[in-house]
Amino acid sequence: MPASTLTYALITPARNEEALIEQTIQSMLAQTLRPMKWLIVSDGSTDHTDAIVSRYAADHPWIDLLRLPERRDRQFAAKARAFNTAYEKIRGLDFDLIGNLDADITFEPDYYEFLVGKFAGAPKLGVTGTPFVEDTQDHTYAHRFADLRHVSGACQLFRRTCFEEVGGYVPIKGGAIDWVAVTTARMKGWETRTFVEKTCFHHRKIGTANDSSWMVYFHYGKKAYYVGGHPAWALMRGFFTMRRKPWIIGGFLFQWGYFWSFVTRMPRAVSPELMAFHRGEQMSRLKRLVGSASAGD
Repeated sequence: MPASTLTYALITPARNEEALIEQTIQSMLAQTLRPMKWLIVSDGSTDHTDAIVSRYAADHPWIDLLRLPERRDRQFAAKARAFNTAYEKIRGLDFDLIGNLDADITFEPDYYEFLVGKFAGAPKLGVTGTPFVEDTQDHTYAHRFADLRHVSGACQLFRRTCFEEVGGYVPIKGGAIDWVAVTTARMKGWETRTFVEKTCFHHRKIGTANDSSWMVYFHYGKKAYYVGGHPAWALMRGFFTMRRKPWIIGGFLFQWGYFWSFVTRMPRAVSPELMAFHRGEQMSRLKRLVGSASAGD
């Protein structure tokens, strides 16, 4: 199917994003290929998020605001519920692709034209995205151990049939809702791919909405256990993380988070089937990386 015939819709869960969401809206207005519908979900915002979105929605019929009731807590499951509520609102529309876009992302004018084009002629491609850049020039996949099958949750674009087959985003209080959706897609036979030719810019350092920048590493370690990651992979990932800032401490906190979760027997959020699939992928990658390192020696 030619890219020019593919249509897409976007959903943006947003909670108190008045400082950043206007930049995201400006990026979408500049797109060479706009969505047929962009539903921005104000998830109980108490700032000026609603007013900002409403102002743009009044001038652009393809932008809509969905207001959800106020809530006290901020948790990852809320993002999934907000997205799924919005998806039900647009389910009756005719579109080929559905995307999740965070409210603190900006990108080049041809960003979505590029992503939509990747689905043309690739019927098994289920999920696409690009790396994101934060406060450095290096993007999140700029190292030899990057897994291009993973698609970062800040900006994901699904083939609609794939999204519905995996059951959408599963509300998980501890996070990893984006990871679960993408990994489940691969388990069901879909291809998932991050394309490094382009990047988007993430204006809030990822994972810091509720935690300090150092504790993010500890919580990443907990999450690695939470989704069923293999201990050998967690250990190696911790050592790799030690090579980057904050030197040593980031990798140590990651390993501590994983093994603390192991010792305390934290309940896991994924099915045994998905955990087995995930561990199989990890060990296959680990064998390839060890083999590649040995060949290099």
